Amino acid sequence: MPLPLPSAFVLSALQPSPTHSSSNTQRLPDRVTGVDTDPHFIIHVPQKEDTLCFNINEEPGVILSLVQDPNTGFSVNGQLIGNKARSPGQHDGTYFGRLGIANPATDFQLEVTPQNITLNPGFGGPVFSWRDQAVLRQDGVVVTINKKRNLVVSVDDGGTFEVVLHRVWKGSSVHQDFLGFYVLDSHRMSARTHGLLGQFFHPIGFEVSDIHPGSDPTKPDATMVVRNRRLTVTRGLQKDYSKDPWHGAEVSCWFIHNNGAGLIDGAYTDYIVPDIF
Repeated sequence: MPLPLPSAFVLSALQPSPTHSSSNTQRLPDRVTGVDTDPHFIIHVPQKEDTLCFNINEEPGVILSLVQDPNTGFSVNGQLIGNKARSPGQHDGTYFGRLGIANPATDFQLEVTPQNITLNPGFGGPVFSWRDQAVLRQDGVVVTINKKRNLVVSVDDGGTFEVVLHRVWKGSSVHQDFLGFYVLDSHRMSARTHGLLGQFFHPIGFEVSDIHPGSDPTKPDATMVVRNRRLTVTRGLQKDYSKDPWHGAEVSCWFIHNNGAGLIDGAYTDYIVPDIF
């Protein structure tokens, strides 16, 4: 028998979505920090009016800490899935197939997969599909599900985050639906916030010099000094799907090689966690 839902849970709207969803009633910033596709991390640095990016290469099933605020306990973790069609021993792209968003201060948990959206799974909470249009409220958290498109989580005295649904098309090289995750507003998160994305909620300084042709003539290399380290970085393009989940927008960024080594705090393996919550 499922446990009762927290008394503060309110389903304030559940209705069919119009043909053209009004999902972007929230004003989305021009450039955001987030992670998408296989998985590419995109870090917007407003102080520099520039963007940094890096990949994390890990095995399907691994869970990564994306955001962790030790002051409140708020956390976002993501579990990787792989390409169903990959051959044994072949390392293909991995994608986020499951996200866990938790706010312990209000006993809030949200589990998101490309199939379902579950509120408070530990309490036997309601399950929604991406075909639903709904607004869910629990204490200081509001979850807006925009049919077949995205969902937005807003936390009082915290941040605002977007989960983008990617449905793969027939003939795509990707054989599973997957998720993207974007940070729309983080200015109320504490200064101790960490994680592969959370550590970049605070200003980060870097200098780029010695821009020169790289192995790909369309992607110049350069020297970057960041965190007192000298790195070789490459200028390239990534896709931001925060406003357009189908086509995305190209973002020019400095790519940091080797799983973000030298840019992220510590090694990427430090961000592997045992559970989604």
